[in-house]
Amino acid sequence: MVRGMASPPLLTEPVPDYGSAIGMHRLVRRIVARNPGPMTCHGTSTWIVGERHVAVIDPGPDDPAHRRALLAALAGEVVTHVLVTHGHHDHSAGAAGFAAAVGAAVYGFGRPEAARTVSVGAGHPPFLPDQSLADGEAIAGPGWTLTAIHTPGHASDHLCFALDGEGVLFSGDHVMGWSTSMVSPPDGDMGAYIASLRRLLGRSETVYLPGHGPAINDPRGHTEALLAHRLAREAAILAALRAGNASAAAIVPTLYPGLAEPLVRAAARSVLAHLLKLEADGVAERLQGPEEAFRAVN
Repeated sequence: MVRGMASPPLLTEPVPDYGSAIGMHRLVRRIVARNPGPMTCHGTSTWIVGERHVAVIDPGPDDPAHRRALLAALAGEVVTHVLVTHGHHDHSAGAAGFAAAVGAAVYGFGRPEAARTVSVGAGHPPFLPDQSLADGEAIAGPGWTLTAIHTPGHASDHLCFALDGEGVLFSGDHVMGWSTSMVSPPDGDMGAYIASLRRLLGRSETVYLPGHGPAINDPRGHTEALLAHRLAREAAILAALRAGNASAAAIVPTLYPGLAEPLVRAAARSVLAHLLKLEADGVAERLQGPEEAFRAVN
């Protein structure tokens, strides 16, 4: 989630009232976890869908205070499904504890080996759902149906969830308004991310509710801007290769002048994802040596 130059217009919102359930739609409430940071905006959004018999999307980090807030907001209601957009710990680490507290199963997109490897390397447990959801699979409760849409790129196991008939898409970290999405290999894949953006452009939802930050009320325009941004970034990286800048570390200062130090590593991961896509497209190739360096093929 790197704010690079020439990014799409970014959306802002006030710091939320942590622990409070905020109505976002007649069937949707939002509770924000208190885990703010450069990769999470004000914190992770947990979504409650339905009334009385509900689904909960992204229980968030393993934070007892956030779990208590969720349970308080759900007093007197039955949680039928716990859904996770993807296995990154700020979305999934609290899922098992919350699901145990409410007596529900955790649903997610299978158990991709790459995601497990990345999770272990990142120092937190891998995300292993109780029930696997396939692309296009629907789950339902009284008055609501959610359909899973596999949108790999930010993570190989990333799902968006469409609230059928309501024009609402829970877009996780795939499309956000406050920032562009981080794509970090090996589990992050830029080619898959761009294809997933194009897939969403073929849909008709009128509002996106992302995993961090404010709602997106012009999802088509915003997604088109994200796609244009990624394609422009790809062209700039290819131009840098042709100029002789071969590694992600060498390219970052050119593409992200003045970037704050805490975000430099994240920017380098994003550039590497673009380089790997250019390699897969046959317009760049990896050079021999210990550094992940590339050159333009033509």
